[in-house]
Amino acid sequence: MIRGSMVAIITPFNEDGSVNEDKFRQLVEFQIESGTDVIVPCGTTGESATLNYDEHDLVVRACIEQVDGRVPVIAGTGSNSTAEAVEMSLHAKEMGADGILLVSPYYNKPSQEGLYQHYKTIAEAVALPQVLYNVPGRTGMNMVAETTIRLAEIDNIVAVKEASGDVTQASEIISKAGDKIDVLSGDDFLTLPLMACGAKGIISVTANIMPKEVKAMVTAINEGRWDDARAMHLKMLDIHNAMFIESNPVPVKTALSLMGRCSETIRQPLVDLQPASLEKLKSVMKTYGLI
Repeated sequence: MIRGSMVAIITPFNEDGSVNEDKFRQLVEFQIESGTDVIVPCGTTGESATLNYDEHDLVVRACIEQVDGRVPVIAGTGSNSTAEAVEMSLHAKEMGADGILLVSPYYNKPSQEGLYQHYKTIAEAVALPQVLYNVPGRTGMNMVAETTIRLAEIDNIVAVKEASGDVTQASEIISKAGDKIDVLSGDDFLTLPLMACGAKGIISVTANIMPKEVKAMVTAINEGRWDDARAMHLKMLDIHNAMFIESNPVPVKTALSLMGRCSETIRQPLVDLQPASLEKLKSVMKTYGLI
């Protein structure tokens, strides 16, 4: 269920900073029309860190309603508080989410045993498929392969979004627990290498603006058309890199604004793309025919 080309969808805001539900629903529809396999609201790219509880519920509910069962919805419900993550996950289940994405606890910097107990507690409390999310650049700590392999023994922990940038670590998980847990790439530019090692898909930032292209590459890999997949991978490298010229989701949200799909409004402490970065983004987007 949680495989293929998946989008870590942005949360569009109105000029006053409130959530723009209409634009969000349009973005969800754009993804489904483009062949995206799974929608992932309220992740890092969805600015979950600055959404309050009511807004989080609004976004998840709107996503589930708009999708209307056509593809799975995996709601971001992670927190650096285990109790809070349980509460948010239970609420997502009540709203009809098909699964949950759980970022590793940030700021606290738990031990590997602490990480294991955190995820075990959520898994025991919430009867939904669960995707672990390892992103050391955001959380300040790495969940090592050994911990993920331990967690793979828990039935409803079904996947891990690996955004460590470490192909060796992801490969170790696949080698030792690939029959129990799916590895998903958390970095667009590593989708091909990780899927070549046995990963099952990508939770993508770039898919916000190029969903058909991301889906086409994943499809080529799954069909064993490696020359086609390699060509697509290399062709998209510049746009993947452009999505991270400043902190995500500032570049991708700006890109969607340039495409006329939503406002570029971002919430502090993030700020608008700086002028030099904006010019660089525009230049790259023009080469892809996006603007």
